[in-house]
Amino acid sequence: MAQEPKVRLRGLYKIFGAKDKEVLHHVKGGMGKEELLAQHAHVLGLQDINVDMQAGEITVVMGLSGSGKSTLIRHLNRLIDPTAGEILVDGEDVMKLSESGLRDLRQEKMSMVFQKFALLPHRTVLSNAAMPLEVRGVDKAEREAEATKWLARVGLNGYEDRYPVQLSGGMQQRVGIARALTANTDIMLMDEAFSALDPLIRTDMQNLLLELQEELHKTIVFITHDLDEALKLADHLVILKDGAIVQQGEPQGILMEPNDPYIEDFVSDINRARVLRVKSVMEPLTGTKFAGDVDIRDNLETLIARSGGDTTQHYRVMDGDTPVGELHMKDLVKALVPRLSSTQSE
Repeated sequence: MAQEPKVRLRGLYKIFGAKDKEVLHHVKGGMGKEELLAQHAHVLGLQDINVDMQAGEITVVMGLSGSGKSTLIRHLNRLIDPTAGEILVDGEDVMKLSESGLRDLRQEKMSMVFQKFALLPHRTVLSNAAMPLEVRGVDKAEREAEATKWLARVGLNGYEDRYPVQLSGGMQQRVGIARALTANTDIMLMDEAFSALDPLIRTDMQNLLLELQEELHKTIVFITHDLDEALKLADHLVILKDGAIVQQGEPQGILMEPNDPYIEDFVSDINRARVLRVKSVMEPLTGTKFAGDVDIRDNLETLIARSGGDTTQHYRVMDGDTPVGELHMKDLVKALVPRLSSTQSE
């Protein structure tokens, strides 16, 4: 029996404007974003969004500015109410929650990490990290002990008495992550959480998130406009354009088989050797002689370096101690060449 999704969005629409429900039928009838604005002075934010977000996975929602990704994440905790559709968390329709039920959802089931850190400048690092438990009425000693634990876990041991202005941007965002972890919610919402950081710090934060996720198995909804970041973090990738889903699925699969010219253009400049994994290129195990063993999670860049560029070699693919397939270097080379989009081939 398949596991019930932690979060399920069904037929979600959002139209911004005073008469959103009145113009909804135009959108359902095929009217696009530009037409809706020109003819009815309403803005189409989301259009028929259907996504299942599984427990313990990172669902990344990405798209360019104006694609609807931040609008989508704000529906999950009802910072924005939809024009139509269902938002189910653990099978419960959040649109039917009472005021107290919605408050419990926001405090106990979901935590949020913001792009601009959202730390209170007059509070210490420890006080900022402990805030979720303070809001719930947890006594000071208990909440500070919990916050101290998570600050240490994100590498901020010894900074508890500092103030946000005394920290770098990367350190401030670590406080934001520690605050979300102190809340001890099953679901973490991360809206462009790393986009304000310098590239090297951003990479460090991505690695920290993956390290924490391997240990904690949170249900994370991560918003980004950066495809490299999306491919690195996502278990499930959702790509939006003009408020609608263009493609969603396992990120390696999207990279190998883009189903739309928009996606093909999106992925054409990606460093495929660094992003693609052995598991995406391997074939069933049939041979008996190999140049060596490789891990199913290795990227292709690692294997190219190991082979010295020798395209005659092939390797046995291992998942731990179990052989699961084989990879011929000639197939790896083919995988490095992106499929031309229809716009590029004209």
